[in-house]
Amino acid sequence: MGAGREVSISLDGVRDKNLMQLKKLNLALFPVRYNDKYYTDALASGEFTKLAYYSDICVGAIACRLEKKEGGGQVRVYIMTLGVLAPYRGLGIGTRLLNHVLDLCSKQNISEVYLHVQTNNEDAINFYKKFGFEITETIQNYYTNITPPDCYVLTRYTVLSTTKK
Repeated sequence: MGAGREVSISLDGVRDKNLMQLKKLNLALFPVRYNDKYYTDALASGEFTKLAYYSDICVGAIACRLEKKEGGGQVRVYIMTLGVLAPYRGLGIGTRLLNHVLDLCSKQNISEVYLHVQTNNEDAINFYKKFGFEITETIQNYYTNITPPDCYVLTRYTVLSTTKK
């Protein structure tokens, strides 16, 4: 980035009136098609789903689902999708989107965030590892109609107590 040139990256919530933006981004970014449940979950997650604008152009999004953990009131966040259009990658937009969700998690005492990544998507795997995500599981044949069909589960646990590790 050019020194002294502040680029405006802004985030906006996803609502019924701009849901089409998320749908168009997903069509451009991902090899899978998302169903109505995905969009219902994205809208239901409130602040956890955001569109990213670069100089007023919608260029990326993060969509999450809030899940109750088994056997308790604990909530965890599942990142359904996080993507930035190719010409706008490397500008900090994905980082801004992910940091937004991680900040919300810490404010709301949510200790677990996880997602699925195709095993050959090294860019995504390396991106998430920079934020403290670890590969916690490999699932064979998770995806249908894309190759390879396998995925990793990447998980980030945050320590909520004030004790130091």
